[in-house]
Amino acid sequence: KMAGSSTPWIGSAYLFLQSTCKTLVLPSLYESSQKKPSVFKALKLALADSTGSMNGVDMLKVHCSHPQLIVQLKFCKQENCRRFLQSYREGALQKSLQNHLQVSLAMTTVPLEMELKAGNEHLDNILKDEDRCLECIYREKPDRLRDEEITELEERLKSLILHQSINNHMTVKDYPSVNCPPLPNPSQGSSLSPQVTFIFQGQQFANRTLTPDDHQKFAKLVSKKWKQVGRSLQRNCRALRDPVIDNLALEYDREGLYEQAYQLLLRFIQSEGKKATIARLITALEENGLISLAEELLGLHSNEDCS
Repeated sequence: KMAGSSTPWIGSAYLFLQSTCKTLVLPSLYESSQKKPSVFKALKLALADSTGSMNGVDMLKVHCSHPQLIVQLKFCKQENCRRFLQSYREGALQKSLQNHLQVSLAMTTVPLEMELKAGNEHLDNILKDEDRCLECIYREKPDRLRDEEITELEERLKSLILHQSINNHMTVKDYPSVNCPPLPNPSQGSSLSPQVTFIFQGQQFANRTLTPDDHQKFAKLVSKKWKQVGRSLQRNCRALRDPVIDNLALEYDREGLYEQAYQLLLRFIQSEGKKATIARLITALEENGLISLAEELLGLHSNEDCS
């Protein structure tokens, strides 16, 4: 019913976490550069406990929304999601996370409250109906790639566990992979590993993250070609796959081309983070013949041209 045998089972949910102890604020701990790896490690290990595998569930983003920590989860297999739901329903996930937080943060106790949502559905209200929960999670497809920050934390944790495995004479296969999809290999020249400089019209430019000024200029000048640019960007940005672009066109039809283009680039920037670079946008503009806009973004137009 939910997916044919040839279609991978992929779903998404949000896990809301809050400490019931007023002096222990999880978002504050996660925002601390010193405590963040410890909180992340506890989250990762507790999720692994819930599915029986380090790659049973993928964390895409951790939102700090005081007083709650909100974790966006991605499930790549139905059986992993089912195991997660059983662990959550029985309170095993909560207990596991409390224990891992106590160890990671060197605290005596970490009292927690949890809530699970998929879209507008509060899954806590329907936990006894496991199939319905699975249906809700399956309906919610992940709208982003994993945050760069999460990837870095995953790699640090992976290295730490591999190092411990070697020291304890364990096999490396005990930690097979921390990802559902494999991470792109930077040596393949993927746009997900930003280059320091890039060439445009024979000149070398420093690559940089897109700025609010770039964002506004793009929205103002791209005009009707915003969808074509979006389709060029979507090759390395799943958050811009076709339904999203078409939905933006419908949702912001009344507001006009500026708002449609603005929302397109906003989705790109939000999903790609630091990887939303000027080089990637310039490449997309070039592909669609928008050389003048590319020049504008790179400051190649004189003041007279801009006025």
